[in-house]
Amino acid sequence: MSAFPARLAARPTAALGPAAARNPTAPRPHAAHDRGAATAPGRRAPGTTSAALLIAAAASGISGPSLALPTAAHALGVPTASAAWLMTAYGLGLLAGTPLLSGTAGRRGPAALVRAGAALVALGAAIVLASPSALLPLAAGRAVEAAGAAGLTVAAFRIAGRDRTGRSTGLVAIGNAAGGTLGLFVGAGAAQLLGWRAALVMPLLALAVLPAVLRPAGQAGRAGESGQAGQAGERGPAGSPRPRFRDALPLGLLRRPGFRRPALLMLALATVNFALVYGAPRRVAALTGWGPLPTGAAVASVALAGALLSWQLVRLAPALGTARVRVLLATGSTAAAAAAAFAPWPPVVLLGSALSSLVTAGGQGVLTGSAVGGLAPERQGGAIGLFNLAFPAGVAAGPALAGFADQTVQFLY
Repeated sequence: MSAFPARLAARPTAALGPAAARNPTAPRPHAAHDRGAATAPGRRAPGTTSAALLIAAAASGISGPSLALPTAAHALGVPTASAAWLMTAYGLGLLAGTPLLSGTAGRRGPAALVRAGAALVALGAAIVLASPSALLPLAAGRAVEAAGAAGLTVAAFRIAGRDRTGRSTGLVAIGNAAGGTLGLFVGAGAAQLLGWRAALVMPLLALAVLPAVLRPAGQAGRAGESGQAGQAGERGPAGSPRPRFRDALPLGLLRRPGFRRPALLMLALATVNFALVYGAPRRVAALTGWGPLPTGAAVASVALAGALLSWQLVRLAPALGTARVRVLLATGSTAAAAAAAFAPWPPVVLLGSALSSLVTAGGQGVLTGSAVGGLAPERQGGAIGLFNLAFPAGVAAGPALAGFADQTVQFLY
């Protein structure tokens, strides 16, 4: 993957979003903070590759059960649309886990987030594997898993967030999308080899990445502490209390158009994308007669291609400008939903999945930087946590909406 264009390196304020570019007096990190927490333009933040692998493993839990849902539904004695709650519960767990871990373990740095997240992933997987064949306890275990995955996700973005150009954040976002798409195929394979419960515990793969990610996570935490120390004169005495849990979600940011607009767009992109994660494989299978593994391989391949192509969108975003990028994202998501839901040809349905993956991965990378642009360094961690809630909200809403449509208007078939 190539570096950001030279013009972006020459104008680092562009990566901080339009507010910072328009307002030269907007709060910026002190020099000491820049040395400790940021990286030079054109270079990735240390640990970005490990963070991308971590978030990919955590994200595999989002789509892992998708093609195993009919088997799970049969074992549980419920309709397939009801079994979709195994996916919706994961989104709800992400939605709850993001502020919870950001406000508790998160204030002690990314390394603490990684450890707490890994512990919850292991606990949730144990609940899933030990539960009886009933929907409620399985969904509860999935929610606990997801809460842990939320901590791993926020930690990954905080590790990458030291790169002010957005290049590292974009790579982590691609890892997120890649894990979510490959989970379709890996989950289908795991279900065939080990049983349908194996598809429900895909986030356990994140535990294999822990040794590689804990060191850069610790470095990111120390850098953040030094940056906060540099700001102590503005915020109060150095011995003042640590941020409280309620500070992890600075809801006042929702009154700021520069934050609210990208967050709402991210919510729309994620909702469409995860409705297709649930619905597009079923539509492909219905149109082709393929089994779970071939369907998973086809859908995962095209979605992964879309996620990888999103890197070009991340690279071109500074040149295109904020307004054009947002129009492209919204248009692309609408076209993807229409193609996957209504086209009678399998290749067009697959193209819709690829396009949705592209705009969601690219949008997460680009819109994160836009949402936190112009904020003081000590506010950026909470802003990223609040912005990231748009993604799990889409994870929860997408399959629920697709399942509702599946039971009513039948537009997915």
